[in-house]
Amino acid sequence: MNAFSRRGACPALSAPMQTGDGLLVRLNPVAGGLSSGGPSSGGLSPKLLIGLAESALRHGNGIMEVTARGSLQIRGLTADSAALLAAEVDALDIAVRTGVPVETGPLAGIDPQEIADPRPLAERIRAAIGEAGLTQRLGPKVSVIVDGGGQLTMDAVTADVRLKAVRASAGVLWAVSVAGDGQSARPLATVDDDVARDIAVAVLRMIAEKGREAHARDLTERQLVSLAGWHSVAPPSVLPDISPARGEIGGSDAGSRPATSAVDVTSAIGESADDGSISPLAGEMSGRTEGGVQDRRPIGLFSLSTDHALGIALPYGSMPADKLIALAQHALALGTSEIRPAPGRVLLFLGQPPAANSSLQHTATALGFVTAPTDPRTRIAACPGTPACASGRIATRDIAETIATENADILDFTLHVSGCAKGCAHPGSAALTIVGGENGAGLVVNATAKALPAGYRPGYDAARGIGRVAAMIRGTRYQGETAAACLARLGPAGIAEAYRQAQTEKRK
Repeated sequence: MNAFSRRGACPALSAPMQTGDGLLVRLNPVAGGLSSGGPSSGGLSPKLLIGLAESALRHGNGIMEVTARGSLQIRGLTADSAALLAAEVDALDIAVRTGVPVETGPLAGIDPQEIADPRPLAERIRAAIGEAGLTQRLGPKVSVIVDGGGQLTMDAVTADVRLKAVRASAGVLWAVSVAGDGQSARPLATVDDDVARDIAVAVLRMIAEKGREAHARDLTERQLVSLAGWHSVAPPSVLPDISPARGEIGGSDAGSRPATSAVDVTSAIGESADDGSISPLAGEMSGRTEGGVQDRRPIGLFSLSTDHALGIALPYGSMPADKLIALAQHALALGTSEIRPAPGRVLLFLGQPPAANSSLQHTATALGFVTAPTDPRTRIAACPGTPACASGRIATRDIAETIATENADILDFTLHVSGCAKGCAHPGSAALTIVGGENGAGLVVNATAKALPAGYRPGYDAARGIGRVAAMIRGTRYQGETAAACLARLGPAGIAEAYRQAQTEKRK
């Protein structure tokens, strides 16, 4: 615990990261073994979540977070208190996952609408990664997703390798793609689970050969073609040796389609572009979610085989630990057996009787949690900003709260409020992004936080600038037109002028 992780790394329990409000640690809890598929992803009993939150109050600044990928974070630690926190996590007997993240959906194995339970394949991939010695050779943000489909997919989460279950006439196959989310990732092949596992490990081997800073997006076209076609020309035993240094398996032209099993795939992913380039993240002027993926936010009730899961979100992914304790205590009293962090900055409550869900939602609403997918705060991505993050230049959460309160009627697109140009809360393109910088709060239109802002205003007054943009939308959109479509029609220049104009009016 005496070595702080560098910026950009993953701040695991054993390697906290320095931020503006102290050290930050991230935990990926692993639930106990389930009878048919191995561990589920990230479940805690209410008592364990209460114990963890109490530890966060004792040793941190009392703020807990659920990340976009469904990890738990504790903020405001010191070197000494982080060690004490780790000891208490051990004493609570909370198992946390380490190594290369191989992630499954938040309802993996318990969703009756799943095409396939992804947990067995995920466990096989984890084992293969360990056997290949790849854990220490890959960077901390390299990840794999195994998505069984169902009510809550992993389409909105980016990954280096994606495996998604698809139905075929011969049974279930796995569509393998790389470098992106459910829409932007490059398709490779649709194959059985054995081949899918081998291709996933081959991709990771290729990434490892390029160094710990590399990702799947850095793979060459020749490598991608060899991955897409290897199984049609070579036996599985050849695959573990694929790497830039050991030679690539050819046999396919760059423009050829990824090979698939000879069956009728009824729900396969699309083919890659002829130029072979990995698709960039799409813009959001159509009102779509990050990367253009139409995902269902895991907020509200979801039917399971025998009961329901109730999704309750943390606003902007953050909540005081004492409020988490209060909610978990109420859940415990109602009979909740498991609380599972989920992608989208959500907690899924499982096991309580159906009649208890209304009471749990009411308590969560009173405590300030997000309990409806229509809550305007779900359309705003906001990092901690100042003073919590050392890189932050603006008070992102204050700005986000003001915008959500005053302009809920026009938020049918994602608004990103970023403390700096890194864009941690929303790496993809957004319709509008407020980004903190030396010149104040810049406004980026239909791009990422790294793009050059079209206009600036003081950080303390950014919400008022968005209010002026919202007023323009209300005054100019056609009947039945979405705010996102109106923004696209108005264009960056007009939007930026409205954003700056509020400051001009204030000076008069």
